[in-house]
Amino acid sequence: MSRVFNTMGSCLAEDHYMLPPGRRLSQLQDLIDGKTFFVIHAPRQTGKTTLLRNFSRELTDNGAFAAITVSMESFTDPQVQVSLPQMLARIQEVAGQQLPDELCPPGVDPASRPTQAGLTGLLSDWSRKIDRPLVVFFDEIDSLPGPVLLSVLRQLRDGYTSRPAPFPQSVALVGLKDVRDYKAQARPGAEPLGTSSPFNIKSRSLSLRNFTAAEVAELLSQHTVETGQEFAPDAVEQIFNQSGGQPWLVNALARQLVTDYDALVQDRSVTVTKEDVLAAREILIERRDTHLDSLVARLNEDRVRRVIEPILTGETSLDPTYNDDFSHVLDLGLVARHEGVHKIANAIYTEIITRVLNFQVQTHIATNPAWFVAGDGTLDMMKLIEGFIEFWRGNGEILLKGLAYQEAAPHLVFMAWLQRIVNAGGQIHREYAVGTKRVDLVVEFGGRSDVIELKRTHVYKALPDGLAQVSSYAKRLGRDRGYLVLFDVKTTTPIEERGKVETVEEQGVNVVILRV
Repeated sequence: MSRVFNTMGSCLAEDHYMLPPGRRLSQLQDLIDGKTFFVIHAPRQTGKTTLLRNFSRELTDNGAFAAITVSMESFTDPQVQVSLPQMLARIQEVAGQQLPDELCPPGVDPASRPTQAGLTGLLSDWSRKIDRPLVVFFDEIDSLPGPVLLSVLRQLRDGYTSRPAPFPQSVALVGLKDVRDYKAQARPGAEPLGTSSPFNIKSRSLSLRNFTAAEVAELLSQHTVETGQEFAPDAVEQIFNQSGGQPWLVNALARQLVTDYDALVQDRSVTVTKEDVLAAREILIERRDTHLDSLVARLNEDRVRRVIEPILTGETSLDPTYNDDFSHVLDLGLVARHEGVHKIANAIYTEIITRVLNFQVQTHIATNPAWFVAGDGTLDMMKLIEGFIEFWRGNGEILLKGLAYQEAAPHLVFMAWLQRIVNAGGQIHREYAVGTKRVDLVVEFGGRSDVIELKRTHVYKALPDGLAQVSSYAKRLGRDRGYLVLFDVKTTTPIEERGKVETVEEQGVNVVILRV
């Protein structure tokens, strides 16, 4: 039986298509050989656990180390005297599962160890007992409650500073957050730690990157080799473009395409096409599996809103907390930094975030999308604009007040309207990033592409910049017409009187300007 693309738990080479686990963190072996303690942080569902479990198994099988990966996720009681004995028992249990008997820790009752030094004692006794250096990966470390995390960090530091007395050669703390965030989590109230960092012994802080385009192609090719089913080159490219190489999304798209029980292309003699990938993308967006839902739940956090909102408007954030907030949202995996530009991490997240934020608006739209389709099957863009003006005049004021993302509210209302119409048989490609002063929407419908630019009029040079951007983008699409929507959020004109439309020629392109 052939392997499958996995989206549930860590990957196993015998069951799942997967890339060599250590490739995306090639420094691991050097850090372990150097006897260092270090941090690995990356967003959820990027393959951390898969990498660590496979790597720790390799370290042990090679005969040079005794290595385990143990999850801290289940220890939720904030009382150290409750959680620590449970943790020690779990470490002993996991060691029994992952290691041969001669490499397991001594069978000491965890409850007999002193609470504030039990972890240090277990790791010291274990290191003394076996004939190999010990390596421990503490997975999901940042899920520990503050007091428990503080105790663990202190004990690891005490053991580290006592070397060359017996203690693990290397320890890695693995989780969602970088070590810079542990300080606030581990120090509730004014409890002193005695150091500026709760893990100041760490040598490095590593992050796990996404798949490259070549790695996505390599992963998909494993399916082709085993089954004979091919992915068209533009399908492979589209999987990377939609996912940004995010490992869970890559596997989720591929699974929906070829290995799920309701896969779109189950016939192994049929090549997977770009159109199939876009159909799978829509299924993922509509279904919103647990991983995607957990990210969506973060949108209501103030720290997340302060980062996502300026990305949606394309405007630079002046909030003094922005840099720290961005680092937090970057660790969540919702955003990315590319060539100095801050943007939503990938096309699928972009679409989900937009739809979630304007869902309330869409429930108010009862319009029949078929009304806006011309006789040749393309969108009648002028009818679409006129329909939006009517919708805006009747509903805009109420909807704007009800949206949590107030700065981006006009953009979200328009995108909800556009989504309702285009859902009848087209696609919207969204391009926006903080500081770019642009929000580009490309609508594909009936074989034609149209560009729409959204701007708020208070932005410096909104009109001339918007005209230049629309005309330039329209030319790239081979179009002699484009659309610029200007939102005047400071006007005193009643909303029912807004909706002026005019056409301006800019560099050979007719730009239709809508002012609302």
